[in-house]
Amino acid sequence: MGSEEEKKPLLDHVQDDDEEEELSDCGGSLACNPRRGLHRYLVLIIMCFLSFGSYFCYDNPAALQDTMIKDLNINESTFMGFYSWYSWPNVILCFFGGFLIDKLFGVRLGAIIFSLFVTVGQVIFATGAMFNSPIIMDAGRFVFGIGGESLAVAQNTYAVKWFQGRELNMVFGLQLSFSRVGSTVNMNVMHPIYKAINAALDGYKCLGVALYVGAGMCIFSLFCALSLAYFDKRADRVLKRKVLSSDEKIRITDVKEFPLTFWLISVICVAYYVAVFPFVGLGLVFFEMKFGFTPTLANSVNSLVYIISAGASPLFGFLIDKSGKNIFWVITGILSTLGCHAVLAFTFINPFVAMSIMGLAYSILASALWPMVSLVVKSNQLGTAYGIMQAIQNLGLAVISLVAGIIVDSKGYLILEVFFLAWLCLALIAAVLLYLVDASRGGLLNLSSRQRHNKPDDLGVN
Repeated sequence: MGSEEEKKPLLDHVQDDDEEEELSDCGGSLACNPRRGLHRYLVLIIMCFLSFGSYFCYDNPAALQDTMIKDLNINESTFMGFYSWYSWPNVILCFFGGFLIDKLFGVRLGAIIFSLFVTVGQVIFATGAMFNSPIIMDAGRFVFGIGGESLAVAQNTYAVKWFQGRELNMVFGLQLSFSRVGSTVNMNVMHPIYKAINAALDGYKCLGVALYVGAGMCIFSLFCALSLAYFDKRADRVLKRKVLSSDEKIRITDVKEFPLTFWLISVICVAYYVAVFPFVGLGLVFFEMKFGFTPTLANSVNSLVYIISAGASPLFGFLIDKSGKNIFWVITGILSTLGCHAVLAFTFINPFVAMSIMGLAYSILASALWPMVSLVVKSNQLGTAYGIMQAIQNLGLAVISLVAGIIVDSKGYLILEVFFLAWLCLALIAAVLLYLVDASRGGLLNLSSRQRHNKPDDLGVN
């Protein structure tokens, strides 16, 4: 247990004699004083919008799937390449995003640079659409991907710097919720925007202009990055803060020390996520074809995973913190998603039900899975562990996105659903193996929160 001083938010760590620090640029008001909670939460709002544009634009293809395929005269595999090209750079960059922020750019310049990559990538993507060039659009998604995941690392670094202590879990939950809000807004506004532009333009030029609207959202997030840089630099000066550096360094040589439980967690991660995100990417036409939905209604159904997870993720994170039993929660999330895909594949039950449950299941799994890494890997190896886990996830998404598009082109959506069900079965098998392996080593991952809190310190990692 730490001292009461260690539990306080980072910005409260100021001495009384700092009260004399000049705040002439804001007149000393509470909202401008970085010593005050009101200022921190104003900064938190800006921080939450830092990646809003990135998440809004990530699923622009999903929101415009049918019109994009028609206007560009492309097939599903080419369409899913827009997702694959986003993931490819992150197979490598997820190892170096934290390093670049810690050692080269700093969080302020890093966030601005990564926001610029996101913005420029979206502009290239939209320009490619304006000239009916899928190759240029692929290049845009590649540039977009360079900034997207690393921007999330910068956002997390800001969160730790401003809210280290008892507020941090809430902040991470809010950031995840705002990210999903960006995805949800995209799913529900891009098609109406396209229809409005279609009154003046048609075909791929209409599509390009619609995608430029997404670039506008990225510019908004870039403005948030610039604002955060200003407030953070000012707070460093006023509070005489020292520069924080992450202890989670990337050391590839650590891989040989990782236990079997870590690799099983990584298998669950990739096998589960490839059955969710590529499905959402292809979901619009699926709901139009199978259930006869209009594009607007199909987008509403397709966005339910993001809508539900935006509200449910902080709640399930709190419940799992209080209950423990992480492996049981992970198995529950996998089984629920497996049932949802089976219902979507083999029945005509209203898809609102299955997609809503899938949103809850995704929230459960994400909240229970990622924290387990810290229980099986040493604290000084967490940077490497999370880097490898994200690399495996992005490699899986890059490959499976392409394969999913090929399956739809050649076999149709029913076979695609069977393909996703097979991946979820693999995730379930890995989860059961994780439970058995963990149980043979003391059952640390599936302890209740009280048992975990009271465990002897010499149990170590699994």
